Amino acid sequence: MVSKTDDIPASVPKCKVNTLDLAEGETLDGKETTKASLKDPCVCGHSADTSVMNGGGAHNHLEESKQDGAGDTDGGEDSNEQEVIVIQDTGFTVKIQAPGTEPFDLQVSPQEMVQEIHQVLMDREDTCHRTCFSLQLDGNVLDNFAELKSIEGLQEGSLLKVVEEPYTVREARIHVRHIRDLLKSLDPSDAYNGVDCNSLSFLSVFTDGDLGDSGKRKKKGSELEQIDCTPPEHILPGSKERPLVPLQPQNKDWKPLQCLKVLTMSGWNPPPGNRKMHGDLLYLYMVTVEERHISITASTRGFYLNQSTTYTFNPKPANPSFLSHSLVELLSQISPAFKKNFTSLQKKRVQRHPFERIATPFQVYSWTAPMVDHAMDCVRAEDAYTSRLGYEEHIPGQTRDWNEELQTTRELARKNLPERLLRERAIFKVHSDFAAAATRGSMAVIDGNVMAINPGEETRMQMFIWNNIFFSLGFDVRDHYRELGGDAAAHAAPTNDLNGVRAYGAVDVEGLYTLGTVVVDYRGYRVTAQSIIPGILEREQEQSVIYGSIDFGKTVVSHGKYLDLLEKTSRPLKVQKHNVLNEKDEAVELCSSVECKGIIGNDGRHYILDLLRTFPPDLNFLPVEGEQLLPECLKQGFPRQHRHRLACLRQELIEAFVEHRYLLFMKMAALQLMQQKAHKDSKMAALTETGSPAPVANPPCTEAPESSGTSTETITHGNSDTVPLAAQTKASSDAHPAAATEDSMNADAVKAQQTTETGSLTAATTARAVDAGVVTATNGPLAHVATESQNGECLLEGKADVEDGISGLAQAKQLAESLAADDGSGIDPKSREVVLNACKAVGSISNTSFDIRFNPDIFSPGVRFPEDSVDDIQKQKQLLKDAAAFLVSCQIPSLIKDCLDHSALPMDGATLTEALHQRGINVRYLGNVLEFVNKTPAKAQLEHFYRIGISELITRCAKHIFKTYLQGVELSALSAAVSHFLNCFLSSFPDAVAHLPADELVSRRKNRKRRNRVPGGGDNTAWASLTPSELWKNIVSEAQSYYHFTLHCESADQVVEEYGLQKITLLREISIKAGIQILIKEYNFDSRHKPTFTEEDILNIFPVVKHVNPKASDAFHFFQSGQAKVQQGFLKEGCELINEALNLFNNVYGAMHVEICACLRLLARLNYIMGDHPEALSNQQKAVLMSERVLGIEHPNTIQEYMHLALYCFANGQLSTALKLLYRARYLMLLVCGEDHPEMALLDSNIGLVLHGVMEYDLSLRFLENALAINSKYHGPRSLKLALSHHLVARVYESKAEFRSALQHEKEGYTIYKNQVGEAHEKTKESSEYLKYLTQQAVALQRTMNEIYKNGSNASIMPLKFTAPSMASVLEQLNIINGIIFIPLSQKDLENLKAEVQRRQQLQESGKSMEELSEDSPLQLEDKIPMDINID
Repeated sequence: MVSKTDDIPASVPKCKVNTLDLAEGETLDGKETTKASLKDPCVCGHSADTSVMNGGGAHNHLEESKQDGAGDTDGGEDSNEQEVIVIQDTGFTVKIQAPGTEPFDLQVSPQEMVQEIHQVLMDREDTCHRTCFSLQLDGNVLDNFAELKSIEGLQEGSLLKVVEEPYTVREARIHVRHIRDLLKSLDPSDAYNGVDCNSLSFLSVFTDGDLGDSGKRKKKGSELEQIDCTPPEHILPGSKERPLVPLQPQNKDWKPLQCLKVLTMSGWNPPPGNRKMHGDLLYLYMVTVEERHISITASTRGFYLNQSTTYTFNPKPANPSFLSHSLVELLSQISPAFKKNFTSLQKKRVQRHPFERIATPFQVYSWTAPMVDHAMDCVRAEDAYTSRLGYEEHIPGQTRDWNEELQTTRELARKNLPERLLRERAIFKVHSDFAAAATRGSMAVIDGNVMAINPGEETRMQMFIWNNIFFSLGFDVRDHYRELGGDAAAHAAPTNDLNGVRAYGAVDVEGLYTLGTVVVDYRGYRVTAQSIIPGILEREQEQSVIYGSIDFGKTVVSHGKYLDLLEKTSRPLKVQKHNVLNEKDEAVELCSSVECKGIIGNDGRHYILDLLRTFPPDLNFLPVEGEQLLPECLKQGFPRQHRHRLACLRQELIEAFVEHRYLLFMKMAALQLMQQKAHKDSKMAALTETGSPAPVANPPCTEAPESSGTSTETITHGNSDTVPLAAQTKASSDAHPAAATEDSMNADAVKAQQTTETGSLTAATTARAVDAGVVTATNGPLAHVATESQNGECLLEGKADVEDGISGLAQAKQLAESLAADDGSGIDPKSREVVLNACKAVGSISNTSFDIRFNPDIFSPGVRFPEDSVDDIQKQKQLLKDAAAFLVSCQIPSLIKDCLDHSALPMDGATLTEALHQRGINVRYLGNVLEFVNKTPAKAQLEHFYRIGISELITRCAKHIFKTYLQGVELSALSAAVSHFLNCFLSSFPDAVAHLPADELVSRRKNRKRRNRVPGGGDNTAWASLTPSELWKNIVSEAQSYYHFTLHCESADQVVEEYGLQKITLLREISIKAGIQILIKEYNFDSRHKPTFTEEDILNIFPVVKHVNPKASDAFHFFQSGQAKVQQGFLKEGCELINEALNLFNNVYGAMHVEICACLRLLARLNYIMGDHPEALSNQQKAVLMSERVLGIEHPNTIQEYMHLALYCFANGQLSTALKLLYRARYLMLLVCGEDHPEMALLDSNIGLVLHGVMEYDLSLRFLENALAINSKYHGPRSLKLALSHHLVARVYESKAEFRSALQHEKEGYTIYKNQVGEAHEKTKESSEYLKYLTQQAVALQRTMNEIYKNGSNASIMPLKFTAPSMASVLEQLNIINGIIFIPLSQKDLENLKAEVQRRQQLQESGKSMEELSEDSPLQLEDKIPMDINID
């Protein structure tokens, strides 16, 4: 029995944090720990900076054989072939002896540091109260930072003693902090407040604790009667209410057990000199649950009671003093309640899944929270008073030198795998710490808690330094951006700059340094936080810049070393080296945009900053006088005036465009080579043919490239079809415009395709084809004459002999490679000419190989180019126009096509934005995308996409308005202002009135003095005059001016009516985008008598943070190779590679990361397919917890993870848990996007099937019929999904003995199968068998009924078979709808399958990997491997 999974999604296609790299790589623990971690809490308690998992499990350590040192940046292809030798670094067991406990065994790995054992002990239930101790082996103290393998004499079975050490002030503070953390360990308030990287997770509420254990408990009781299946009313299909409260169900563990009433620092601190000399370190004040008030001294020897009271200082030890090394031991002696509650609290703490407690790498904020009582908290109070950043940073000098840390980690060695792991782990750790510090600093700056370095200037021009980070506000200071759009440009520049930093960071060239950069939006202000170049503050900018320009190109300088360094980035980033003129009209060579500045710091490092124009300008939003865009752009109303002139193309677009051009290049070369071959064979005079094909696109003049028509005519149409490879490659599939769906594979299409193909040699024919309107027929919106018209991307699958085409392409590839290798010498001139023609045609900068790069300075105001580069500049301008046209004519249609065939399924604003970005489409094109959907014939099947797009557009417009609105609000009126804005935005109450803060708080006189302290401070009450109608007018005009989209609405209610939106969804979107946290309660949006929100409902304003996400490159390569193996059907090898990736991810990211989440999901799916259901459950549980913690409790990815977990629960016989999880997923989905979404059909089919399995037939029908309706709407009447839906409904009717309805549905399904896959197909046969069976049953039932009517009560009734469905049959159907299909295969089938896979792979050399085919659209088997299971 071989199992095939059809969608092992690499990434969460529908959501995911950074989707463009499929899955950003993550994992949790190696196989060894998974089991241990669930039972033995100690194993998993590592701190964030050590890698959490392998508390117990040894990580598999590995050396790699063929991997080049620098970890190459383009990783994809070569890493798959790379063979990796895995060397198991076996773990060993040591005994640990702690004071007062029995010795216990601990599994460790040779790579661990001694520090990691410390962390484990501080987390274990019986040793958690110790913080100040050393570990000793045979009386020798072990160094905390030593790796275990480097310690002499440490081996299997060694005994390590825990020895209490004397305290210092620092150790005493750490101890108090740790005890406070233990007391608070079940309290969610830190997660609500968004501090210390805590975040929420609710999975355990639905699984009753840990699935691993409950599986055993529940097995006995899985008899059906015990399951209560009725969902709450609001979850049923068709329900209109969308409550908010169930979003955060009550977790019974959170009713905290009170151990102490008060624990604070005493007012008697710090100890006076004479007490210091007695060893007093600090004083604590406590009130126990029994109301006993006590003062405690922390001394070098431990903690004891002293005789001080609130008002008298008496440091003498009390009698008895209870001197104890740990505060817990002391309190346990004094307070019986403390002892009892602390013990049960720790029991509960260690029973929780480790993933519920580990810190996330970056802070996640929750947009809803309950009202939490504010409790006294000494640690938080102390943090607020001091500017210290948490105790782990008690480093000499108190503040960290961020720049030094960020740059030093980059300089670490990276020759082999262990070095790279160490380096990437260090980089990741410093980045996440830096992001946290920068966020904190930015909030302090806006809240007015940081002194400006130029306090004399007006507030918007002020700059700040705090904790070695430089902060500036996003305003146009000193008219720097005047020509580029003023404040709008100053607001956009930081994010562009961040994208530049991200790009250069990813290329990772040794010797070139960028600044740590974080962009924070908070309270309407944008703050850029950067690390500081050593020495920059002492010098004038003019002296320090030795490369680039500080005045947008008026004066320009260059520097040899910078050119060398930037040259190395130019190929991966596609930046062309070019000359510009300086103020003296001399040519200066640059390899970046002019704004990019090079500064050598006092540390001798070469820094580059101001990377805001790393990528070329987007001409669709940059009108330039005298420049004409291509027809596709003009047709859609481009170029358009944008707010600023910094609109750039995204890196993803550049990549896609270059890839598309490369495909074109290969096809043209192959075509010409085959043509030559044909000519050679026929010994014709080849000169006329090969001599003349002129370059296709002579960029400057698109109209008439000089070319002879004859050469085209000689190419036979047969040949033109022989290169259908594009049909499988990424460019083509990405670029298939929506119009060219399957239906259009008709004769015209083929004819048009031949025209386009032949046209790819000379633009003349293409121009003709365009005039004749042929190209447009196939290609929908594609009709660019010159370069774009060699529409490689619109080739439909050619009918001709594929193999032949492959040889031509292979030949072309070989030729291109040999040219690149030896400068073209030794290659016959004809072949060289082939390459030359192809190069010119696609706009390559080299004549001997494919190489496209962009000049980022084109169309920059103020930049001038030397005379001699006019041709080059023309070519570059043409390339930019082509790229702009490519975005509009290929990428947008490709996105819509992906949505039509459900390979892209956005559910909310974030996943929509991600889908756009993945294809290189900026969000400013959102209006265009929506217009495109409007004009698509299949608009009804895109309703979900359109609705999400409209809601995203409206909430983004509202956010723009909210930003400026907030800048005019003073702190004391903040909650009133935010609630007023939300009332105007969402409430049906027509005259929302703002509540100004009460007068007694506003002392006018005082205010006047303080006006300039905070940016935008001052008594400004203009915000209070906003009205709902005015706000909606502004939103409509913002939509028109920014997105060029016309909204038809004047109020929230109209929007809801017109576009079918939900107010709760709009509230979620605006809160997440603007960083608002609201009280979780039921809001009445539709009351016309009172406003929806009051100021009490606004709990907090959070920052919205953008930063770089450093990658784990090796782990990612493993992950990709694992995926590739799985797609080839080698599940076991794939599983091993992915386990390895998991280990490496853990090594770099620690335990919590979005990429680890993707890794765990894939592992769980593999475990499930390979029949290991418990392991699948365990891995998927981790994936759900991690998704909740890292992405958010209602993120679309979390919803998906819940669905997968429900399936594995069902397979493990935990039916009620499976149902609870599915109901939770449905509730979240209703909240996030409403009921009308294709994904809802899958969810409802799952729920319906499980309910059918537990014999709740009526309920089951409600869900299955809803799924049927949604499938019919989004997949069309001919879809195989619909046939399956009909079949599922028919089965339930059969169980209810309503055979007529069952027959009706099964007939529908049968008809679809017959028309789609033919009579002979096994699906059609199955359906026809089932129809026969139903007919017999119906006849039998009718006979029985007649018998009863005839003979009354003494009728002899044949017993009818009413069967409850078996669990196995339900599970089989569940697997099918979730895209998991098990097929029994014979040996011969297996051989054929492997051969077919290999053939497919050859076809795919040039591009698209299978996982992209299958993304997460569960049932698309035909794309994958031809099998007889055609479920769409």
